Amino acid sequence: MPETNQKSPILLDKKPVLGISACCMGCPVRYNGRGFDLLKNLGREKGDFTYCPVCPETLAGLGVMRDPIHLTGENGAAVLHGEGRVVSRGGRDVTEKVLEGARASMQTLERAGARAFIYMDGSPTCGVYRTTLKSQKRGKPPGVFGAMLDEAGFFLIPALDLQSPLRWWDWRRRLLAFQYLMDVPLKTRGDLYAVWYRLKFLTQELDEPFARALGRELAGIAKYPGEEYMALFRRQIGDRLRKPSNARRITQSLWKNYVYYRRQSGKTIPEVQSPEQVRNITSIARELVRMERAAAESGILFGTAPVIYSGGRKKRQADESSGLPHERLEVKDSDLPLDDPADEPLKLI
Repeated sequence: MPETNQKSPILLDKKPVLGISACCMGCPVRYNGRGFDLLKNLGREKGDFTYCPVCPETLAGLGVMRDPIHLTGENGAAVLHGEGRVVSRGGRDVTEKVLEGARASMQTLERAGARAFIYMDGSPTCGVYRTTLKSQKRGKPPGVFGAMLDEAGFFLIPALDLQSPLRWWDWRRRLLAFQYLMDVPLKTRGDLYAVWYRLKFLTQELDEPFARALGRELAGIAKYPGEEYMALFRRQIGDRLRKPSNARRITQSLWKNYVYYRRQSGKTIPEVQSPEQVRNITSIARELVRMERAAAESGILFGTAPVIYSGGRKKRQADESSGLPHERLEVKDSDLPLDDPADEPLKLI
């Protein structure tokens, strides 16, 4: 149920399940027998999620090592609907095998309870915005499995964004908000208002015209609007949560929420700087993490990141009540984002 105190953060005590392209988790399943451990960039935060790795191409029975494959026709969505094909470098038609591998991958994610997926762009199966790695070409996106995930309404996260502290922070806070939105019961008009209060600040940052229009619409609702409207409410906000923000909007939102935090708590966070202050994106990510943790400790809603995974906090509280040693919820250097490696991008070979 929505929290009665709407000005406090939303605490999730169940780890979100993330599907992930197996090659991004270090599994050597690419056509050339290689893989990339992109989760190492998350540090301790890696443990805040349960992962379900899948590889549609190996589940298709194509094996490792294998000939690269490519799409013919419009894109992977066309393949799903019988209007395109998947062909190997040697000219072999592997469409049906790839479709079976994609279906098997989807079934695995469904059994795991995943609603989000970390995908490797450039893949003809898992890619969403690119299906080839040749120079600057995009191929024919989305890929077969990428199209299947999109049609199923998955929250799709590009694997390479795990290398950037700011981009990952943006994906994480929107993912947690998405998870909350999909799970929270909406049975009364009060439920609707409570959820909207919690998510409106983040929604305004992502799409202000939409958020303003929806706010006016909700203000005019006099009674329970029905299940169809509730489903539309989830879908429309969920669509916004899938879209990335940018550094300018994030820093402006950070400062706005910091001013609110200062007013409510009477405390300051020296590391948080005004939007006009020039700094790199790694510094901004560090400020965001400190702001997020400080707001959580004070029980104050950080509107730009309103949902927090609280598994670690719950365990510490249980240890405290049982007399076991425990650790305060505090920010350590090891919890903060590493420097952004944008100057040394991962080479996909």
